[in-house]
Amino acid sequence: MTKIPSVRIDGLDTLRALAILLVFMNHYMLFVSGEPTFGFLGELGWTGVDLFFALSGYLIGNQIMGAIRSEQGFSLKNFYARRLLRTVPNFYFVLALYVFIPAMRGTMVLPPLWKFLTFTHNIHLTPGTAFSHAWSLSVEEQFYMLLPAVALLIAACRKSLLWAWVAIVASIAAGMMTRSYLWNVHVAGAADGGFEYYKLIYYSSVCRYDELVAGVALALLKNFHPAAWTRITSRGNWALAAGAMLLSVMYYLFLQDRIGYAITVFGYPMLGVSFSLLLVAALSPGSLLQRTRVPGAASLALWSYAIYLTHKQLCVLLSAQLKLVGIEPTMWTGVAIMGVASLFGGWLLFRCVETPFMKLRDRYVPHNYATPAKRWVAA
Repeated sequence: MTKIPSVRIDGLDTLRALAILLVFMNHYMLFVSGEPTFGFLGELGWTGVDLFFALSGYLIGNQIMGAIRSEQGFSLKNFYARRLLRTVPNFYFVLALYVFIPAMRGTMVLPPLWKFLTFTHNIHLTPGTAFSHAWSLSVEEQFYMLLPAVALLIAACRKSLLWAWVAIVASIAAGMMTRSYLWNVHVAGAADGGFEYYKLIYYSSVCRYDELVAGVALALLKNFHPAAWTRITSRGNWALAAGAMLLSVMYYLFLQDRIGYAITVFGYPMLGVSFSLLLVAALSPGSLLQRTRVPGAASLALWSYAIYLTHKQLCVLLSAQLKLVGIEPTMWTGVAIMGVASLFGGWLLFRCVETPFMKLRDRYVPHNYATPAKRWVAA
């Protein structure tokens, strides 16, 4: 089996690099320095996860839909095998560090192991527990366990394209209604409303699918509405300007009221629209975002998953040691040392764990296509 070559897109690498930088700044503020070391970007850095969701939704959705509409058809078995070889090795390796090395979790309580192993860690997750940032991986894995099966089911229906768009709209609406209900019942007027917000809404799969679905919607547009996709991507700089403006507005609103009713219900879909516009710009031939190669962005993008898994606790542990020699996390030297350490830790995990399994994947499951005997073609 030969490997299907992948083409890196500078604009997507830039967005992925931006996403991991935002997450790093937010975690640094929350768990290391205890103050907004990076200003408002640290306070809003949690949206880096949402940007990851939008990127992932588009990329995975594009793989699924491209295979469904191809002559070879789409293989569920191949998709799940490729997905698990991509995500599980890094995740389980870092999880093992938390389980077998007590210093990794410090004084924090580690949730039950079975929740991590089954990717249900995010359900009713208590904020502040060990390896809590793995919640986003649980959301993604649950989503991608469902998405390909739902896509094949819809493809088998009459008027499948119409039903696909109905499913997109219904998913967004379901998330908004769920957040509205949970906010009114558990957050409004509650003494510990912030705690309930994170536990029941922020970490919840149904409440956090918005950006994933937005990315899938772009993939649907690209694969089944080629004329519309060509028109949209011919205006990439306009998409970039619109996405940046809308994101600026959303950032302002989130800074004003992070867990209010209106921003809880409508804010996440609007983030999805903002990031979708940036994705369109990144994919538009000749646009500023698509043609600009930011130095180091490709490497950051390539290592971003490994950095995401390792950086938070690495910085927490390193910060304690640096304080012993008079280097505070708010000092530029402390930021620089922990930034470099995060890069090195991510690169090491990428090189030693992720890369060997990706080579296995490329060798044994190089694509998502079905065998010639099993063909799935969308109506």
